[in-house]
Amino acid sequence: MTALLLALAAGAVVGLALGGLGGGGSMLAVPALVYLLGFSPALATTASLLIVAATSLTALLAHARAGRVRWRTGALFAAAGLPAAAATGALSVHLPGALLTGAFAVLAALAAWRMLRPPSAQPPERSAAGTGPAAAAGTGLGAVTGLLGVGGGFLAVPALVSVLAFTMAEAVGTSLLVITANSLAALLPRLGSAGAVDWAVAAPFAGAAVLGAWDGKRLADRLSGRTLQRAFALALLAVAALMLVTALV
Repeated sequence: MTALLLALAAGAVVGLALGGLGGGGSMLAVPALVYLLGFSPALATTASLLIVAATSLTALLAHARAGRVRWRTGALFAAAGLPAAAATGALSVHLPGALLTGAFAVLAALAAWRMLRPPSAQPPERSAAGTGPAAAAGTGLGAVTGLLGVGGGFLAVPALVSVLAFTMAEAVGTSLLVITANSLAALLPRLGSAGAVDWAVAAPFAGAAVLGAWDGKRLADRLSGRTLQRAFALALLAVAALMLVTALV
């Protein structure tokens, strides 16, 4: 019963993050599965990908209804990362758990630092020359998704804003399309190990995350993006510190 309650609570937080910020939920999903629910790092990343894919799809539908998704550009951005997501997804199952934990901790700290930085005073100008950098960003995002089991929205949103000059609302909505596609691509090479996942715990986690995604979208309508980002960044810093200590001990 305790594990079920922890799974429901953690899933709700993950869903709120994905629905409200267009990413970041998986940065909490993996640590929650490892430290609260006893998953190994490898199984946690597999379960996280499925949870994030289902939750991102739910949040995507909510933002699409509000007209915040730019489908064509988002699909091109996602397509650039699919091969990398599949390749690193296959690679990650052969890497030591401590290495994955340490890499995840560093990534979480970098994501938190980026979220806490003050926004640029000068908005970027939209330019057709952004196609190349966008493809490179999409490829890097796919690689991170496959390797560490994260959706990568914390990277996709800034890239869509700075490289393609999306508004923040468009970037949040469109990033969910990118996250869904990358998560599914990274999950495919791991399907053989999915049977070892404790779905009696992971399934309620996913269900709570899906429900939380709808509330996250409503929360984003009421609170400023900066307020949500700062709160989430502080949580990420705590997670990064815990995981780094675990990897080094």
